[in-house]
Amino acid sequence: MALTIESILDLYETRGARHYGSETVSQLEHALQCATLAQEESAPEPLVAAALLHDLGHLVTETPHHIGRDVDDLHQYIAIPFLRGLFSEAVLEPIRLHVDAKRFLCRADRRYLLGLSPASQHSLELQGGPFSVLEAERFIARPYALDAVRLRRWDDRAKTAGARTPSLAEFEPLLRRVSRAVAQTARAL
Repeated sequence: MALTIESILDLYETRGARHYGSETVSQLEHALQCATLAQEESAPEPLVAAALLHDLGHLVTETPHHIGRDVDDLHQYIAIPFLRGLFSEAVLEPIRLHVDAKRFLCRADRRYLLGLSPASQHSLELQGGPFSVLEAERFIARPYALDAVRLRRWDDRAKTAGARTPSLAEFEPLLRRVSRAVAQTARAL
């Protein structure tokens, strides 16, 4: 079942108040902060959309991650089938790769690993830990890997209680533009 823009907004409105794992922000606050950081760095619109939607898998499932739950929820994959057809690979791939981007950054930048929040350190263990050198080389050579790394850095910073962001409604036109671009491309083929 594919999601629509309306059903995505409804998920955030009905389930977005859930805590973002063991962090001090809700799922919605985290998504809005991440998308705002992407906009502040002048990211292209598909990457801003990916920043907003990267953890949608937590809202699609009923079992959000938290410290003490020792199962990787694979949230980076859960939402992809629901978003395919609505968004291009420029949105989907950074979402799918954002966990691997964390594993890559832990290999590539020792300071990054040391700066992870306790919840991110816990989920890193469940996700397989830092990449090996070979895994890191393979990851960074993939299409959209650099976008996923940018998304990951915003993801890590988007955990500030009370941060001011645009509202979800203010991101709706961007989601519609990015989605419409996919529809127009499909019609042209």
